[in-house]
Amino acid sequence: GSTEYRSEALIISTGASARMLGLPSEERLLGHGVSTCATCDGFFFREKDIAVVGGGDSAIEEALFLTKFANEVTVIHRRDELRASKIMQDRAFANPKIAFKWNSVVTDVGGDGTVDVVRLRDTLTDDASELDVGGLFVAIGHDPNTKLFDGQVDLDENGYVVLPHPGSTATSVQGVFAAGDVADHVFRQAVTAAGTGCMAA
Repeated sequence: GSTEYRSEALIISTGASARMLGLPSEERLLGHGVSTCATCDGFFFREKDIAVVGGGDSAIEEALFLTKFANEVTVIHRRDELRASKIMQDRAFANPKIAFKWNSVVTDVGGDGTVDVVRLRDTLTDDASELDVGGLFVAIGHDPNTKLFDGQVDLDENGYVVLPHPGSTATSVQGVFAAGDVADHVFRQAVTAAGTGCMAA
C-alpha cells in the first residue's frame, strides 16, 4: 500500500512457498488429496495408496514419513536416478512400501472432489499411463517469498535472505533481521521458524 511506517528494527518472516506442478487440476484438488506437506496431512491418507512427486531429500523424506500411514507410496521422478543423498536413497530402496516410477512426469490429477488417479507421461517414450492413488504429495522444492526485498537486502542465487554472520538472524542491512523459511533452505518448517523468530526478536 501507500502507507509509510517507521521503525527501529524490522524482522522479515515472509516464509517460503512450495513449488507446484502448475496444473489446473492440481490447483483444483489442493487440500482435497493434493498436498505439499506430509507431516501436516499424512494422517488423512491412512491405508491409501499415495504418490509423491520429486527426487530430492525432501521428496524421499516425505515418502518415508508417509509409509507410516499409506499402503504403498510411489515416488514419481522425471529422471532415472534420485538427487537425494545416498543415506536417504538407501532407506527408500530398503522400504518395502515404497515403489518408483522413473522417467515420469505428472500431466494431470484426476478425481471428482478428491484425488483418485494421477496421469503420467514417460519422458523417454512419451507413453501415457495412469496411477490409481488416493493422494498426491508435491515435493519439488520451495521458493522463498522475498521478491519484496530484492535489491534491499542481500539474497542468494535462490532468493533466500543471506545471513552474513553464522548463528545470527541479522541481514546485510543494520536493524533488519530474518527468521524462518525465508532464510533457511535446509531445516525449514515450524521448529526453525519458532527458534529463529525468537532469536530475531
